Amino acid sequence: MAGSNGKQKTTRDMVLSLVLIGIAAVAIYFIGIPHDDHAPDLQRVDYQVELDTARRAASYPVAAPEGLPSTWKATSVRFQGEDGDRWHLGFQTPDSQYVQIEQSVQKRAGFIDQASQGASATRRTERIDGRTWTRYTGGRYDALVLEDTPGSTTVVAGTASFAELTKMAAALTMR
Repeated sequence: MAGSNGKQKTTRDMVLSLVLIGIAAVAIYFIGIPHDDHAPDLQRVDYQVELDTARRAASYPVAAPEGLPSTWKATSVRFQGEDGDRWHLGFQTPDSQYVQIEQSVQKRAGFIDQASQGASATRRTERIDGRTWTRYTGGRYDALVLEDTPGSTTVVAGTASFAELTKMAAALTMR
């Protein structure tokens, strides 16, 4: 009899231990692990120093927006002089979409393909602030491309609507 009672006690202890471990695992899952499905809040960057540097170093007039509402948040900036004088400035729009300004002296076809993430030219053009922009669609981004910038190509691209891309293109000043 003594041996039988010991096996029952061991089995009962093992089941109780598994139940306690299960309760602890559920508690850790719901309490200890964040379950936020929202995109992380991107930090605003100050791009003035990089813009000034690019404008001194680039062989073309560098584009940057002026007069955009503060709800447009600059999120990324870089100038790569060794990589075709490539200028990049990225923004988060008020409705959390992405818009980037890309400029370079690289070969146009390859640069446009890369900056627009594979978008294709359409036959539609838009006059924005006295300049003619060509619409590109498809791929990951839609884009507006300005090819008549002296010595460079300018691409405004992103996940944003054409209305927001147009708003960015209209805000650009080139110096």
